[in-house]
Amino acid sequence: MYPSITPLLLVDGYNIIGSWSSLKATRDRHGLEQARHELVETLINYTVHKGYKTRVVFDSQYQKTPSTIEHHSQHLSICFTAWTQTADTYIEKVCAAFFSRQETDHDRIIVATSDRDQYLTAMGYGAEWMSVDVLAKDIQSSRSQVKRKQQSNKRSRGRLLFNCLDTQSQEKLARWLS
Repeated sequence: MYPSITPLLLVDGYNIIGSWSSLKATRDRHGLEQARHELVETLINYTVHKGYKTRVVFDSQYQKTPSTIEHHSQHLSICFTAWTQTADTYIEKVCAAFFSRQETDHDRIIVATSDRDQYLTAMGYGAEWMSVDVLAKDIQSSRSQVKRKQQSNKRSRGRLLFNCLDTQSQEKLARWLS
């Protein structure tokens, strides 16, 4: 199987929640579940816009449960590690498999975390690293680009009289012009 040109973005979920002030505030007011939900919602559009496959990794929080993966879209999934595994060790395993060419589904892996040890490990295995601050700025930039593109599309569509007509009138006009 040939590598996908789609990079894999591994996100250290609780690390991001603990680093972004907005998610920290949500966690403190409404709990971890709501903070996880907000992180996932934030990452879904970003992931599609950037062309990534994203896996958000959360520790199982001392619950004796097996590892589970939830697919939230074709581009984003969440992994809750097994109770004996941390998010860090899960990410290290994926990076090690990538380095030894056992992980062949992607030609790039990007690890988003503020954990220095995780950064060094990921880089050692040939993965790329993205700080939580860079991720936040990139998400904001992505939102702005999408918004500008949508506004541009609205303006260009609105300039034509044809677009102001209902569907039936547009079809009649199109037949008349052909």
